[in-house]
Amino acid sequence: MHPAEPLLRQTRFLTSAQRLEQCPPDEGFEVAFAGRSNAGKSSAINRLTGQKSLARASKTPGRTQLLNFFEVAEGRRLVDLPGYGYAKVDRTTRLQWQKELDGYLAARQCLCGLILLMDIRHPLKDFDRMLLEWSAESRMPLHLLLTKADKLSFGAAKNTVLKVADSLRNHPAPLTAQAFSATTGAGADAAWDVLAQWLELPLPTATEGS
Repeated sequence: MHPAEPLLRQTRFLTSAQRLEQCPPDEGFEVAFAGRSNAGKSSAINRLTGQKSLARASKTPGRTQLLNFFEVAEGRRLVDLPGYGYAKVDRTTRLQWQKELDGYLAARQCLCGLILLMDIRHPLKDFDRMLLEWSAESRMPLHLLLTKADKLSFGAAKNTVLKVADSLRNHPAPLTAQAFSATTGAGADAAWDVLAQWLELPLPTATEGS
């Protein structure tokens, strides 16, 4: 078992925020999950926390309209950001979502890393590139989770990750990329490594775990 897994399995829903002033106090460590509405954010959060319904996964893309906060441990949170691309909402609502997301990314001091989820079959769409540009400007560490890897062969998935990583090799902020499947759990260990590092999770030492 990965040393971060037991802690992440204790993750609980904390609160939802429609506006920035409704977010929890800006302290501790936060890792945000962002991506297009069909990228599988909720499914990934559920797989990584070992909980089937912690984050609401919907068959209708675009249902996540709030910033949803989940507490892993005291002062350590995961944030499910609103998805974009397939949400059937009016323009005014869409612009409001964009405003709150931009405000969160720009103002949140405790944000220590961004998980950007992309369907491995359709990576680097316009919204993905927008977040890549923001990460570059802010020097925010970025981890690309290329989801739905079970839809491709192992070789094809590996080649896609390599191509994406190569295309972003000059990205000025810390950037890593991996294949991931919420269905099979493939890639979970690598994702747990990133979360443990960014959230500075108090993991057991070798002696304590033996």
